[in-house]
Amino acid sequence: MRDVPVLASARLRLRPRTVEDADALFPTLSDPHAMTYWSHAPYETVEAVRASFVEGGGSWRAWSITLPTDDTAVGFVAAGEKRAGVWEIGYVLARAHGGAGLAREAVACVIDHLFVTEGQRRVFADTDPDNVRSNALLKALGFTLEGRLRGEWETHIGVRDTFLWGLLATEWTDR
Repeated sequence: MRDVPVLASARLRLRPRTVEDADALFPTLSDPHAMTYWSHAPYETVEAVRASFVEGGGSWRAWSITLPTDDTAVGFVAAGEKRAGVWEIGYVLARAHGGAGLAREAVACVIDHLFVTEGQRRVFADTDPDNVRSNALLKALGFTLEGRLRGEWETHIGVRDTFLWGLLATEWTDR
């Protein structure tokens, strides 16, 4: 597993996510509205969030999204290597910080690191077709909607389709 470097953008600092971030992120990860389109139900306890942060290692790296003036996590971006050069990305941001472009900035920062610094070739994401905000974010970042997988996920809101979005390194660097 590669290290999780500290990254920075104009308005954000992304640092390695820690188990201690569970306390700050629990209000978001336990919020039924924020967790509607996740593949699992909202967390019921902060202990469950802590456990997921410990278990969530493996081939995944996770960055806590923080503001430069405060090291408290307001969300996170995670990237998992699926095969050589191909990474899946996921993200969440506290609702209180939504609508200001922070999620887009944080995700772009991680994508830039994966493509420019590490030389990866592809990043993809899958989202629920009804997740309007996430689909709009991916489109705005230059991802291509590559397909719809029907009945792909069995979640806390039922069996769901997924949109598969892809972005190639050349598309990112040519923007």
